[in-house]
Amino acid sequence: MSPVPSEAPLIVGIGGTTRPGSSSERVLARALEAVEALGARTRMFNGPFLARMPIYDPAVGEPGPEAAELLATVAAADGVIISTPGYHGSISGLIKNAVDTLEGLRTDARPYLENRSVGCVVVADGWQACGTALSALRTIVHALRGWPTPMGLTFNPSATPLFDGEGRMANAKDIQQVELLASQVVEFARRAR
Repeated sequence: MSPVPSEAPLIVGIGGTTRPGSSSERVLARALEAVEALGARTRMFNGPFLARMPIYDPAVGEPGPEAAELLATVAAADGVIISTPGYHGSISGLIKNAVDTLEGLRTDARPYLENRSVGCVVVADGWQACGTALSALRTIVHALRGWPTPMGLTFNPSATPLFDGEGRMANAKDIQQVELLASQVVEFARRAR
């Protein structure tokens, strides 16, 4: 892979579960690959990284090392993709904690997710959980002043296999949707710069 110019947009991926290689993390990795194919830079904060962050506490003055790294990277980002499992009708606690940690950007020159495109992805066993979790995630992004992309993705592996035996996305339509979401995040990021 050839080097990406530093002036290329930076797209940050936040997602996964405490289980390495979870479905939501693998979809996020695929989305970031699509972002890179469009000439943007990427940085991924996966589930195991997010699990090392303490529960967000507004009374704590200085963030820990993981939270500080997340905050600095999101502050520098032009766009974000958040990929969460759908748990009991909403996003997971792990992803919510990462998003709550973004409160540390409230006094930044671009507070929270302001003027950033945000791709929203949900992976859940059940279409109702997919829909309600996506709605919750988009609402959270709005509350953080971000711009959810028109394309929001939901995947229900209990209805349609998401990956083949070799770990690749199994359905061409799913791949196209991931690539469309990636292109919307990158296009908006370029325009916002």
